[in-house]
Amino acid sequence: MQYRFITIEGNIGAGKTTLASKLAAHFHAKLILEEFADNPFLPLFYERPQQYAFPLELFFMAERYKQLKDMLQTQDLFREVVVSDYLFIKSLLFAKVNLPEEEYALYQKLFDIINPQLVQPDLLIFLNAPVSRLQENIRHRNRSYEQQIPDDYLRNVHDMYMQYIKQHPVRTLMIDTSKWDFVRQPDDFQRLLTALEEDYAPGINYMKL
Repeated sequence: MQYRFITIEGNIGAGKTTLASKLAAHFHAKLILEEFADNPFLPLFYERPQQYAFPLELFFMAERYKQLKDMLQTQDLFREVVVSDYLFIKSLLFAKVNLPEEEYALYQKLFDIINPQLVQPDLLIFLNAPVSRLQENIRHRNRSYEQQIPDDYLRNVHDMYMQYIKQHPVRTLMIDTSKWDFVRQPDDFQRLLTALEEDYAPGINYMKL
């Protein structure tokens, strides 16, 4: 497998952590999982988003940067596979959705200072899921503060991801999760492993049925 640093991305409830953990176990890879539960502003944000959006996003960006910097700077990316369940750019994308224009402009300045210091993934696997599937997964994992996320918010997050992927030459493997089940269908997971043997061009590549 030629990709040494793989990132799994997708909307809230898309199954990023589950797939990242499964791939890391298969490849005996170093696993980087987002530590979202440590963000004290997350439950407050879902109750009062306008009041807590900026501290929420600032905390997330600082924690993601520290985690990636600490874990990747000591990593030999030529010898060991690394799998992460988030892309650092998600800090900027969620800030774009959640912050008013003035706060977003300040946030972007901070992001632009630290982003060049991080290693970028060789391959982005994007889990593209319909809102109905996302809501089903959100209900199933039963985090109390997520249960009232509106469909429109999930659509806005999806649109922001798509805009970024289409505008930047990120080597992306796009997967429709309504057609693939890597957890309950071993054959689907095996097909993903086969797909990871391909040499993808920068831009969007679709996993074929």
